[in-house]
Amino acid sequence: MVDSRSTENGGSIRRRRECLACKRRFTTYERIEDRVRLTVIKRDGTRTPYDRSKIAEGVRQAAYKRKFSSERVEQVVDEVEEYLLSHFEREVSSQTVGERVCEALRRVDHVAYVRYASVYRDFEDVGEFIDEARNVIEQSAADIPGQKSLFEAPEAGKGESK
Repeated sequence: MVDSRSTENGGSIRRRRECLACKRRFTTYERIEDRVRLTVIKRDGTRTPYDRSKIAEGVRQAAYKRKFSSERVEQVVDEVEEYLLSHFEREVSSQTVGERVCEALRRVDHVAYVRYASVYRDFEDVGEFIDEARNVIEQSAADIPGQKSLFEAPEAGKGESK
């Protein structure tokens, strides 16, 4: 082991390791398993134990072939998990979990967000996919400080000079 330290929220330990055979370095994360005692209620009403790895796998698939490191995947999952643990004691709906993943992905990678949303929200056709992509484009333009709307009228006295 090269380095070991707690993560920001203290819920896990990040370790940098080195392979004895090839000398390549890699990162591992260790977590206490009984930390999360949530039950996820699926759409069909069945209940299943919360499984962090399912969220991580969904994020990995959405971010496939994107510049999205494994550390970033862990950050997204940590953010979702932290929210779930602070807002729910025993049970949470799969819809809530999915929406939190969507929100987290939307902030870090728009393409990964649209990919995840297309599966999570079960888009029926290309039109729904295009509509969601347009929403992301419009929202990201609105999020830029100082960015003016294309259709906003100039304020009185601050318009074009005649």
